[in-house]
Amino acid sequence: MRLLQSVPYHGAVTLPSDPYPGTHRDLSAYTTLRVGGLADRVVTAHSDEEIISAISEADEADEPLLILGGGSNVVISDQGWPGTVVLVRTSGIQKTDSCGAGTVSVAAGENWDRVVEWAVGEQLAGVEALSGIPGNVGATPIQNVGAYGQEVSDSLQRVRVYDRRRREEQVLDGAECGFGYRDSRFKQDPDRFVVLEVEFRWENSSESKPIRYGELARMLRVGVEDRAALTDVRAAVLHLRRGKGMVLDPADHDTWSVGSFFINPVVDREKADELPAEAPIFPAGDGRYKTSAAWLIQESGFEPGYRLGTAGISNKHSLAITNRGGATTEEILDLARQIRSGVADRFGVELRPEPVFVSCSL
Repeated sequence: MRLLQSVPYHGAVTLPSDPYPGTHRDLSAYTTLRVGGLADRVVTAHSDEEIISAISEADEADEPLLILGGGSNVVISDQGWPGTVVLVRTSGIQKTDSCGAGTVSVAAGENWDRVVEWAVGEQLAGVEALSGIPGNVGATPIQNVGAYGQEVSDSLQRVRVYDRRRREEQVLDGAECGFGYRDSRFKQDPDRFVVLEVEFRWENSSESKPIRYGELARMLRVGVEDRAALTDVRAAVLHLRRGKGMVLDPADHDTWSVGSFFINPVVDREKADELPAEAPIFPAGDGRYKTSAAWLIQESGFEPGYRLGTAGISNKHSLAITNRGGATTEEILDLARQIRSGVADRFGVELRPEPVFVSCSL
């Protein structure tokens, strides 16, 4: 299935755009954290054919290859990338209706929040709680993006990919994607699959899916597992995210980030029992428990607004490590290492980073 039309967008969220026509080699221009060095070559791909051609050319030359979408979940080294960077800029959406639901196929290069806004406008329920999340559609199954009680895997049907190992296109259904908490088969094998198109199945409804997140339910003045108008849910989520600096705004350094830098830890019962009684603890299945990375960070002495040079924790949310203006990647990483070490020393819990690291690591 090929995509037929571009997604309309009405500007509900301030979003970054490519400041250069696709040949600019400074990778900080293409990331929400605004750090990263130079690439040897940058190719802007507006079609699947252009994506595959650029990949094939790099693979045949045994050249390092980096696929970059919205740049909202990557930390790129100050040394940049010693090869080709492919910017995925494909567009389009196609919808078909059947049995009270809409099957929607979306190009990997579409902006995620634009698609969520479109879905709400079309009265399609299933991703309204994922409003305001930056990045492109192609990245959402890689990270199994989730927020406020919804995950992409809840409604994802299929993913059309280019398999670099087999050098062919494939279609993987949801069960083949290996989804977990902020995890997937694509994340586990990052150099094999390139997402070209994602297919979702969303309910035809003017009301949301059941609200599963307490903070959102309280904002909407409904009970957990109740439903609310799609437009109200989207508005509430955007309000909550803006209050935490999680909606992109070029004028607000609190949003110069990759969103949540660390994943909420999942621990066994023994470790959960060792945490203080006031620590947030939630069952995570299989006898394991999820706790709050934000709480651990703050209780370890890293309050919102904490600074380390020109890197700092957001003034609005302790999970966001931000570029206060002119920060380098190494400064961002130094702060992340300090936070991770502090939490390990205080609570014996190791924080796992959420973004993808390119030519650098913690």
